[in-house]
Amino acid sequence: MTASKTWRPEAAMVLGGGLGKRMLPLTKDIPKPMVRLKGRTLIDHVLDRIAAAGVHRAVVNVHYCADKLEAHVKQRKQPEILISDERQQLLDTGGGVTKALPLLGKEPFLIHNSDSVWIEGVGSNLERLFSFWNPDSMDSVMLLASAATSLGYDGSGDFAMDKDGRLVRRGERQMAPFVFTGVSIAHPRMFEGAPQGPFSMNRLWDAAIDNGRLFGIRLDGLWMHVGTPEALIEAERWIESEDVA
Repeated sequence: MTASKTWRPEAAMVLGGGLGKRMLPLTKDIPKPMVRLKGRTLIDHVLDRIAAAGVHRAVVNVHYCADKLEAHVKQRKQPEILISDERQQLLDTGGGVTKALPLLGKEPFLIHNSDSVWIEGVGSNLERLFSFWNPDSMDSVMLLASAATSLGYDGSGDFAMDKDGRLVRRGERQMAPFVFTGVSIAHPRMFEGAPQGPFSMNRLWDAAIDNGRLFGIRLDGLWMHVGTPEALIEAERWIESEDVA
């Protein structure tokens, strides 16, 4: 077995600092990552999956209802939880990861939105993502889902992908077959020269596209973006029907 087949990240960045406004009224008194799906919080679904994939450390950023989220995740034994404190200023995705870099370490790491869940197809999608990763040719690799069959997504798609997995953005007034699931691997070199303060990861991904170093693989299974109360109800229906099957 080659080294690329056995590699897995030591750390994951779990993005938990958002305001969760689209999930109101469920987020009136709790952060969105603590909304429950099938009896477990969204962030526990994510952290369970990360731990099962052999990732030992998770950095969680906190902002809205930060004390509640920090207390909740600190109860876990696996993975090890570290907190990146954004109580004073919400830093958006890119700024949040940049602030957390000292906790994430110097090796490539996983980035995982706290509202991204899925029903697995054959095997583990995170294992497939880890196996596909090649730091020599990639700055980032994304887990992508079919825009046509994903729950909670009604846009025109995000990316097109060539036969090698290299990504390009959807053009204006065009449709693209794939949507970003909020799960990716990132090399720390992406953040060299990154600004301090709030900014989006899109800025760094666009630079990777320009350099031909943004790649993707297709998720095997059913992806659910649980961003609204309606999507939460539908996700529970999907999971229940899969359990019955």
